[in-house]
Amino acid sequence: MMKKKDVKIHGVNGISLSSVHSGMYAKKRLDLSILEISSGSNIAGVFTKNKAKSPSVIISNKNINKYCPKYLIVNSGNANAGTGDEGLKDINKYCKKLSLAASCKTEEILVFSTGVIGERIKTSNIIKSIPKLLKNLCTDSWIDFSNSILTTDTCNKIISKKIKISGKIITITGVAKGSGMIMPNMATMLSFVATDMKIGKTELKKMLKKLTESSYNMITVDGDTSTNDSSILIATGKSLLSYESLTLKDKKIFYKCIESIYKELAKKIIYDGEGATKFVTINVKKVNTKKQGKEIAMSIANSLLVKTALFAQDPNWGRILSAIGNANINIKNLSNITISLGKILIFKDNKLYKKYNEKLAYKYLKNKNIEINVVINTGKEETTVWTTDLSYEYIKINAEYRT
Repeated sequence: MMKKKDVKIHGVNGISLSSVHSGMYAKKRLDLSILEISSGSNIAGVFTKNKAKSPSVIISNKNINKYCPKYLIVNSGNANAGTGDEGLKDINKYCKKLSLAASCKTEEILVFSTGVIGERIKTSNIIKSIPKLLKNLCTDSWIDFSNSILTTDTCNKIISKKIKISGKIITITGVAKGSGMIMPNMATMLSFVATDMKIGKTELKKMLKKLTESSYNMITVDGDTSTNDSSILIATGKSLLSYESLTLKDKKIFYKCIESIYKELAKKIIYDGEGATKFVTINVKKVNTKKQGKEIAMSIANSLLVKTALFAQDPNWGRILSAIGNANINIKNLSNITISLGKILIFKDNKLYKKYNEKLAYKYLKNKNIEINVVINTGKEETTVWTTDLSYEYIKINAEYRT
């Protein structure tokens, strides 16, 4: 895991953090955090579309839309999902304790959990930890926070940047977690990004939705959307620079910077995919719509046959073709498509390309970074999705997850 001296992480004016070991895990490690958000901040969130939502998702989704949250409380080691009314009561207990200790309303607290599904959360451990968490709040604890939200992750995911806009320095810092159960649908496993730019709530919501679509919604490890997926974007406004007042050029500079953070965090999740030995980029080009491109790319990315072939370094291109044919798209004729591994053309004119060299394809698949390029030749749009291969280690990790 990242040490504080390894990389410069910038605190965001208006955000204080604190992390502790509360005992969610048998091994002593950080597993519980609090974020304190300054008044005047705006917060946007997107959440899982999994119908078996954790109570934490239900509560946070409700509170973020109706109130101005002042605190976030986040735990790993237990998802508090599939726990019925008891799970909801458990959250209410420790949120009440936090509200009393921090002098805020319970509705001004957002709750996030990640870990094992179906087990009661250790409420008493959280309650006992709240005084220490509040006492130790500071602005430079982002690395501890990023470590505290990990489950099967082998490393933390954290990005921090400063940019100069209209003569002012703007800070953006973000963390994410995720390694398995990754096929986000409106969010990722957990993500928290903050900036000191002043951004109105309506604009912030629109921005997060757009950012999510180009980053977290373009990754998949195993095709499973979690019960707890949540992604939060906070704008504290402490820089006193308003996004809405920027020139179009400066808006583009800021958006490009924050989008790069989201994409880098998304890619970090793929690089840390459970048991992954390959980072796979799937490009679908010359398609009618981006939606069609995504359907095709995700069909390839989630194909177990494609993923295992990549792990075996086997250029079994027929599996890619089959996955394209299985995509839920309204394209009747696929005879004009081409399929390539990197720059190696494999399939053209509805048959194996006459100059295809399988030895080169085998050699190419020994690389850690693989590109699958599909050209549909029906339109002008293109889409990129990132995924992993599927290895023996993935099965081992998930077979032994609770043992």
